[in-house]
Amino acid sequence: MAVVTVDQLNKRYEGSPELAVKDVSFTVADGEFMVLLGPSGCGKSSVLRMIAGLEPITAGTISIDSRVMNRVPAKERDIAMVFQSYALYPHMDVYTNLAFGLRRRHVAKEEIDRRVRAVAAKLGLTPFLRRKPHALSGGQRQRVALGRAIVRNPKVFLFDEPLSNLDAALRVSTRNELIKQQHELGTTTIYVTHDQVEAMTMGDRMCIMNKGQVVQVGRPLDVYRHPADTFVARFLGNPPMNLLKGTLETAGERARLRLGSAAVALSGWTPSALRTGDVIVGIRPEDLAETPPPGLAGKAVPLPVRVVTIEPLGAETLLLLLLEGSAEELIARVGRDTALTNGAQAMLTLDPATIHLFDPATTKAIPRG
Repeated sequence: MAVVTVDQLNKRYEGSPELAVKDVSFTVADGEFMVLLGPSGCGKSSVLRMIAGLEPITAGTISIDSRVMNRVPAKERDIAMVFQSYALYPHMDVYTNLAFGLRRRHVAKEEIDRRVRAVAAKLGLTPFLRRKPHALSGGQRQRVALGRAIVRNPKVFLFDEPLSNLDAALRVSTRNELIKQQHELGTTTIYVTHDQVEAMTMGDRMCIMNKGQVVQVGRPLDVYRHPADTFVARFLGNPPMNLLKGTLETAGERARLRLGSAAVALSGWTPSALRTGDVIVGIRPEDLAETPPPGLAGKAVPLPVRVVTIEPLGAETLLLLLLEGSAEELIARVGRDTALTNGAQAMLTLDPATIHLFDPATTKAIPRG
């Protein structure tokens, strides 16, 4: 196992005037599962490939257990990487694919056989050891790719969107298998994905990237509950956070938010953090309710809206709403047995403690307290 430190990492591809990766820094603790999350083109795969030694570094350092790896060849970094495309050898059966890396390292034949059969049993691949990749399902191929990494017993696992080629059901089962294996092995892991569900459910921590830079690092639920800016607020959550135009009014120690025709008394922010004028208001769809939740009677703020569309999803219902006194639309996630209908005027309730405020100039969150 190992500690991976990325410090002020930069990457510029030949012919490009812009940096693909800009001053990226983070540390992955021994045995930690770190997820690099962001939209396509944000630089997360470039960071992973530089850690693996597959891409040269423009500037900055990558260290494993305090040893700088910038000029260490990929084969000497004691890293195992699982690719999106599986990268299996099509002319080899499962057994030979699993054993290939060990043979290249001149591991004894008996030890190779022991490791391969142990990993195959762990991943449910024993019945398929003599099959070639073309005779396997997508999920089975992905398990072979995972097994090929596990059998080497490396210091660090790197995963580059390994589940994106699987269908929805296989993605869930394989995701659970990856979580189980990482917990059992305790190997330091860095996992790249653009799928927020994978990031939220798999990672001990997540590093969110945008336009080549790190935006926020933290535990998944902490990042979800306290987004650093409007990008993170919108990127995490399905449906994403509603971002609305509001107006702040301050008087001494008191602050009030105008949101459409509604007025919300704010608490939790220091007066010096709030400035009179425009503000971006963030509201998670699940924080809007048809009736005040237990314990919020007298505290919930009424929010007058008109129902634009209703989307019943079985376990829940999504409402597209028009905020009264404003031209802005927002989404609410309510129970499956909603009594609301298209075009109806309604009064939803909002817990003021769940409101997020963002500076319209910088898009950064205005922290409470």
